[in-house]
Formats: sequence, C-alpha cells, structure tokens
Amino acid sequence: MKKMKVAAVQMVSGTSLDANLDAARRLIAQAADQGAQLVALPEYFCFMGRADADKLAIAEAPGAGPIQAMLAEAAARHRVWLIGGTLPLQCADPRRVLNTCCVHAPDGTLAARYDKIHLFRFERESGGVRESYDEGRAILAGSEPVAFDAAGLRVGLSICYDLRFPELYRALAKPPCDLLSVPSAFTYTTGQAHWELLLRARAVENQCCVIAPAQGGHHQNGRRTWGHSMIVDPWGEVLAVRPEGEGVVLAELDAARIAEVRAQLPALTHRCI
Repeated sequence: MKKMKVAAVQMVSGTSLDANLDAARRLIAQAADQGAQLVALPEYFCFMGRADADKLAIAEAPGAGPIQAMLAEAAARHRVWLIGGTLPLQCADPRRVLNTCCVHAPDGTLAARYDKIHLFRFERESGGVRESYDEGRAILAGSEPVAFDAAGLRVGLSICYDLRFPELYRALAKPPCDLLSVPSAFTYTTGQAHWELLLRARAVENQCCVIAPAQGGHHQNGRRTWGHSMIVDPWGEVLAVRPEGEGVVLAELDAARIAEVRAQLPALTHRCI
C-alpha cells in the first residue's frame, strides 16, 4: 500500500432495518463514486431500536441473514474493502447478542470479524434528566483483538467504547497497524467531552491513521448521538470531519506519511514495557 482513499460513513439510523440498509447502500455507493477504496460504516448502522433488547429480534447467525448479505453484495458491487460497522450476531446466550464488526473484501468474501470486547455503561443525572446505558444487559462481550490486511494496509478493528482502552490498540500493534477503525455510536454527552480527544490520542500514540465512522444526530428512539465522523493522521491532525447528519467524509492515507512520522519520532521502537 502506497496510498489509499478511505471513507467514513455517518448515519442517523432508525428503527426500520430495511430503511437503514437502503441508506447504507446509498452512502457506500456515494463513497465509492468519490474514489474510496475502503469504506467504513458506523456502529449499529443497521438498527437503532427503542429498547436494548430490540436487537435480539434481528440478530443473525454467522454467515447468514440480510444484513451480512447486504455488506457482501455492496463490497463486491463497488469493489471496495467494507468495514461493516456493527450488527447483532446470535450467540450461546439467548438473552444477548454479540456486537460484531464484519469486514468484507472487494470480492465480497468475509475478510475479518471482530466481536466488541468492552461494553459501555454510563449513568448521569443533570438538570433533572437521567441518562443510563448498560450494554451488558443485551450484549455478550468478545475476547479477541482482530486485525486484517487490506491490500498491504494493516487495519486494526475496534468498536466505540473500546476507544477508551489503549491496551487493546497495543495488543493490535504486533506488528503496528497503519489504520485503526472505530465505528461508533457515542452519546452526545460523552462524545462532546471525549470523542476527538480520544481519537487523536490513539492516532498519536500508535503513530497510525484512525477512521471513525459514527452515528450523528437525533434518532427515532429518542437518543442523540454525537457524530463528528472523522479521519485522523498519525500526527493527530484531523484530515476530515462531519459534525452531524448522514454523509461521507474522505481522506487519502499515505504510507510515506506514516513512515515519515515513525522515522522522525520513533516512539514505537522506544517502548520498553
């Protein structure tokens, strides 16, 4: 890989699976038409239910179902590497699902699969309004870090709340990644405070690019997500960002720029712990 154009898709997914899949198809096509060779969708691109347990009704078996079929078909149709945000996959616990990122190669085949390891829990009351989230009620945590090769680009996979755990990205750095993917649905509250800070920190400390497609806006279920889908370079510079609303942000990744940063400040070789 010398240079690769990548795209982060921002969505405001609702409660209709079919409508969300149609929106994803349209935005993937838009990104490909603009020259993207790798396209990344946000967390829960396929469904934002009214209750945590709603996702159980659309959960798919590994390798089967309309969500996975759409991802494979879109990757093959547009000849792109497609990081498929997340979708609910069935697991051994009938009361929960896996929050899974499926990656498809330009021929449509499954190139990688990552199950979200860190599960978000947050409670806050402000101005008489209470926010409460606990992913563990409906999601079973994964356990294995996953990276894959996309035409010479080493890509490390993570999902949303994983962003707060730098040890995951260190585990992925064997060898170092060129790109870290962080499909997300950050709450407005936590996103406003920490989203850009954490993304830029992960890029700087790992001396690689970061692509962060996000949910961004007011959803049918009453949630508001932070958005600000962005692509960050290894020096921590934000190359592209979209504050709110559906759309696509694009940037060109340059292997020479990654090598330059690592040569000028060889922090990865200075690690001793």
